[in-house]
Amino acid sequence: MNNEKTHLLVIDDEVNYLLVLETLLRDAGYEVTALSDPETALAFLDDSEVDVVITDMKMPRVSGGEVLARVKKNWPHIPVLIMTAFGSIESAVDLMKQGATNYITKPFSNDELLLSVQNAAELARMHRQYRILHESLEDRYGKHRIIGNSRAMRELMSLVDRAAPSRATVLITGESGTGKELVARAIHFASQRSHEPFVSVNCMAFNSGVLESELFGHEKGSFTGAVAMRRGRFEQADGGTLFLDEVGELSPELQVKLLRVLQERSFERVGGSAEIQVDIRVVTATNRDLLAMVHAGTFREDLYYRLNVVHIPLPPLRERREDIPLLVAHFTEKCCKENDLPLKTFSTEALNYLVGYEWPGNVRQLQNVVERCVVLVSGQEITLEQLPPEIRDEEAQFKSAVDLLPVQLDLADTLERIEAALIRRALVRADFIQANASKLLGISKSLMQYKLKKYGITGH
Repeated sequence: MNNEKTHLLVIDDEVNYLLVLETLLRDAGYEVTALSDPETALAFLDDSEVDVVITDMKMPRVSGGEVLARVKKNWPHIPVLIMTAFGSIESAVDLMKQGATNYITKPFSNDELLLSVQNAAELARMHRQYRILHESLEDRYGKHRIIGNSRAMRELMSLVDRAAPSRATVLITGESGTGKELVARAIHFASQRSHEPFVSVNCMAFNSGVLESELFGHEKGSFTGAVAMRRGRFEQADGGTLFLDEVGELSPELQVKLLRVLQERSFERVGGSAEIQVDIRVVTATNRDLLAMVHAGTFREDLYYRLNVVHIPLPPLRERREDIPLLVAHFTEKCCKENDLPLKTFSTEALNYLVGYEWPGNVRQLQNVVERCVVLVSGQEITLEQLPPEIRDEEAQFKSAVDLLPVQLDLADTLERIEAALIRRALVRADFIQANASKLLGISKSLMQYKLKKYGITGH
């Protein structure tokens, strides 16, 4: 560890001891602030980055115990070392129970002191790394990163808020690109497990044999290439949340093993026999119809009901179009910041086309389109002509939509769905003015009103 990056605050009302400590610790490479007044030292903590506090126990006005209590209340991540005389060791031990990292006896051995400080500095470094990691993850994946103010998204977040505090397993369903992992992370960060690990596994990314080792770990020599014991994702997630994406891809054998873990909260590593207990919350996601798979005999019914305690369905982007301007603004700002570009905007016409598009790839596709435009367009405003062809070319949009339809379908129902989609798109492009939307579609205003009532379209 680089001692020069470790800042020590030393507090002792005995000036001679203070000078000795300061010299010894500076010579060891630490940055040292030595103060004889505890109140001044506590005020110093308000404005300074301190890694470790070393304080004498018996001082006038403010004792070492009071310093410890104030530090633990206001700066709980800072390790505190207590200096005490031999006769006060019992009191020092009591202070350790209150949160002190260690105690140093006076007169102290230089080696003993430096070892205690080194251990405390290492603890401080680990705390610092953890805080940075946690704050980074929470900023990137916390609940506030889910963008949307539509009714569908308000209902979704209400469901997340109610489900998060419980221990219940959660099944998130939705089309690809709708943000299932983002919702899983929101559940984790809103739960009491938020300070524990969030571990994510895409079940479709591994073949069955590799996935078993990935999930449960393996013992040394359990198969060719297993040169050492390896802990799996279940162990890594102990105390926290395990997110299994694309859970519908699990083989029958792994379905049985997952069911057992959910029932007993224990498992064995591949090639091992020892029972490993874990305390985890399992959240799963899929874009497949698991109930249909149950009826087809490809997914275990008992596992389905274990996973589907709380069901959170994610709406596709086309069903929450009012969120598209918010998402566009968010992705634009994010991309400009990441690429050191001045903030760009989309013209009203371009934004209307983005809102009117069907987005078969959902939010992920929208993000890719926004990033492409931000990076490739040199001006500060992105116009309709600068959108990708599939967005602005209505013939291409129509052909793409038709190509995505299954060969066997109910023609009448499909035509009605297409008509409803065209009416919604016309309303968007006409800024939700019905008369103008009617002209775009070449129909009368009265027919437009009839169609709006028929399809339950209310405008925004």
